Amino acid sequence: MIDKLFDNWSKLLQEFNISQVATKQNFNKIVESYSTPNRYYHNLKHIHHVLEVIESLEFQTKIFETTTVKFAAWFHDIVYDTKAKDNEEKSAEYAMEILSSLSIPSDVIKNVKKLILQTKNHYASNTDFDGQILLDADLAILGSNPAKYCKYTQAIRQEYIWVPDTEYFAARKKILETFLQRDNIYFTQFMQETKEKIARNNIETEIG
Repeated sequence: MIDKLFDNWSKLLQEFNISQVATKQNFNKIVESYSTPNRYYHNLKHIHHVLEVIESLEFQTKIFETTTVKFAAWFHDIVYDTKAKDNEEKSAEYAMEILSSLSIPSDVIKNVKKLILQTKNHYASNTDFDGQILLDADLAILGSNPAKYCKYTQAIRQEYIWVPDTEYFAARKKILETFLQRDNIYFTQFMQETKEKIARNNIETEIG
């Protein structure tokens, strides 16, 4: 998996003629951040899955900025503290710092920041195709098979192990219900057609 991730990261930076040394150094920083203790779900496996989904959605639509969305995917959970309320903001700041140091164009950095902040409330407008792709990829796990979904819920619980059961389950139920209350959990037509029903069944089962 690490090799595939590095290949993905390298190809992303090749567009901007970044040196191999800088590419490797920053990849190592990212790996280190996502490999910290207590990351049972929001780790490199999650990033790998999100990137895979983004690439699969490339075949469904050509109307999003692939590079920008992939940068956002790489950094959207790079700061993750279950006791904090500003992980998305700090992740966006981290992304801006790294991308600026690599001399990535300012308009790209601005859009990456915007996309990362959207993962806080998981909402994208009908015309925000970049946001739709990132958010659908980030929530793709909801539409996985029941066994994989179960492992996901267990991993999330481990990340919040410090929260008492009663409090955790109440908060988790509230979050899940907000997804069910939407007309669609997913934004893209492909994800709606292939994952929407499965995701709703998984969420309803977990709430039950």
